[in-house]
Amino acid sequence: MALVIALALVAGCSDGDGTRASTATPTADRFDEDRAFADLRHQVELGPRPAGSTASRRLAQWLVVQLPEGRFEPVPGGLRNVVGVLPGRRPAILLGAHYDTDAIPGFVGANDGAGGTATVLEVARALRAKRRACDHEIRIVLFDGEEEPPGSADFERDALRGSRAYLTAHRDELREVVIADFVADRDLSLPREAGSHPGLWRELRSAADAVGVVAFFPPRVRGEILDDHTPFARAGIPAIDLIDFDYPHFDRTSDTLDKVSAQSLDVVGETLVEFLLRRADRTCPAGDQPAGQAGQ
Repeated sequence: MALVIALALVAGCSDGDGTRASTATPTADRFDEDRAFADLRHQVELGPRPAGSTASRRLAQWLVVQLPEGRFEPVPGGLRNVVGVLPGRRPAILLGAHYDTDAIPGFVGANDGAGGTATVLEVARALRAKRRACDHEIRIVLFDGEEEPPGSADFERDALRGSRAYLTAHRDELREVVIADFVADRDLSLPREAGSHPGLWRELRSAADAVGVVAFFPPRVRGEILDDHTPFARAGIPAIDLIDFDYPHFDRTSDTLDKVSAQSLDVVGETLVEFLLRRADRTCPAGDQPAGQAGQ
């Protein structure tokens, strides 16, 4: 879940003809959308996964072995973030998602929880093969406790527990933050969320353009959304959030496998691979591009 705290803003134009992009496919092939979708399915098959639940703990045990140098970091209240790393120079780039689901009976979070987590796992695999000593370190963080606990009516006060804890522990180690949240829905459209850093978002759209899917990232701005990027952004760390908050099954038990697609995972995954290759490359010698970068 996430929370809108401002009205939508408009910048530039609408999505071309006013419709949501749905047909473009990436021209790059570094992200395995079928494996990512299998990871999404695995999460959903565990059933509801509220923070601290048995299903959430089982998922965390599976996730930690999927990540490079995977480990747990404690979050207040008995929760835990699942953390991996692609070593490199600091300050680090953080790529994150949340793996818990809302505590709604019967809610399995195919998009809200599983989609972002599956995307981040597969992006980490794709990037792992392209690492060089000169690259920026990339932290892969799967946050626990993004949702507010049962009984809370105040998302801003009580939610984002994993991202707040990570910021407290690692504030001075981070260069920038990228969060993937609602990224798997079949009718995908990802305008910039108003709390996301404009410069980083321009670079993300440039990466999307390089892999042929910029239509899914329309040049407009929607209202600010409280999400796992918010604590970092408010602490002055450039951060962006990939979230299609017009998803009609938000916080509904209908957020199920039939509402998500491997194509949407591929669109976001290939964009993030391209974007993070470019960002991690900033400490490398001029002209020394990562192998497989789009346009080569």
